[in-house]
Amino acid sequence: MGGQIYRMEADRARFKEVVRGRVRRDLTKYMATTELMGRQGGETVSIPVPAVELPRFRFGSNEGGVGQGDGGEGDEVGQKGDGDGQGQGAGEAGELTGEHVLEVEVELEELARMMGEELELPRIQPRGHKTIETNAGRWNGIRNEGPGSLRHFRRTFRRALVRTIASGEFDPADPVVVPIRDDERFRARKPSPRPDSSAVIFHMMDVSGSMGAEQKDIVRIEAFWIDTWLRSQYKSIEVVYIVHDAEAKVVDQDTFFHLRESGGTKISSAYELCLELIKTRYSPENYNIYPFHYSDGDNWSSRDTERCIELIRDELLPRVNQFCYGQVKSAYGSGQFKKELDGPFGADERIVTASVSDRGGIPAAIKRFLGQGR
Repeated sequence: MGGQIYRMEADRARFKEVVRGRVRRDLTKYMATTELMGRQGGETVSIPVPAVELPRFRFGSNEGGVGQGDGGEGDEVGQKGDGDGQGQGAGEAGELTGEHVLEVEVELEELARMMGEELELPRIQPRGHKTIETNAGRWNGIRNEGPGSLRHFRRTFRRALVRTIASGEFDPADPVVVPIRDDERFRARKPSPRPDSSAVIFHMMDVSGSMGAEQKDIVRIEAFWIDTWLRSQYKSIEVVYIVHDAEAKVVDQDTFFHLRESGGTKISSAYELCLELIKTRYSPENYNIYPFHYSDGDNWSSRDTERCIELIRDELLPRVNQFCYGQVKSAYGSGQFKKELDGPFGADERIVTASVSDRGGIPAAIKRFLGQGR
């Protein structure tokens, strides 16, 4: 019975590895869809993969087959109406099964690791002194008192043996050692303070009329994978969602991805709100800061674009790890804003811009955003 259970566990582990290999192989496909968005749990995400079946023999009749038995050159294999369940149009119901899909639970940390390997992302080095000391430790100390569950049996016996020999009570012919209360030793945790990095992500998006449902889906996918990676790099993460048209405001996650306004676009309003939150709530001394801005490249005036450049250069870049701008192609957007940023900031590694024309460009944009390890 024990051997059978062991084989079952081994088969289950092998099956999980096969499924995870399938997920790794198709990872870029998942990175271009919203398929995972509604399947996210607390620490895991449910990924649909086609069923993996072991090959097996199927017994049946060989009568009427082509290649063996009756049949001539040029005859079709599996013609309509041959009763195999694969014909089209009218006919009896077939007996063959369709393709099944499995829901595989994958931890977000493992998903991040897969993404890091696929996109060759470096681990992030926390910037400056933005760390919080946490009281970690290991159970490698010894003390004289404690609960029975922490009793150190080897240390207790050794103490009892030393006491028995020292008192002259030890008999080599009858080596019985009985610990008493004073002999008992217990495991103790030695404190070891360590830095625990924290980070805040600002997702800012243009919600004016030119940003349609497809553009917002692209932003939603990008934000999911960005969050997944950064959560794997920091112990504590906060996410702030800011939407803007002519004005900016903080919203919840659901509103961020579904709100649509019809007003104009004033990008500086989002940057000013982000800066205000950094100054009042997310000090660079305590947080690693990641602002991400998404739009279709339109801004209401060149004067406001100049204001944006000024805010980024003088206020945001000195306070953040990296500033990222993702431009999503739209039928109504000019795409001009990215050009305006690339001019003055082209050689500055602290600002990264990327263009996404469709969902297929999402993995490349994410690699640009996260590929510097800042």
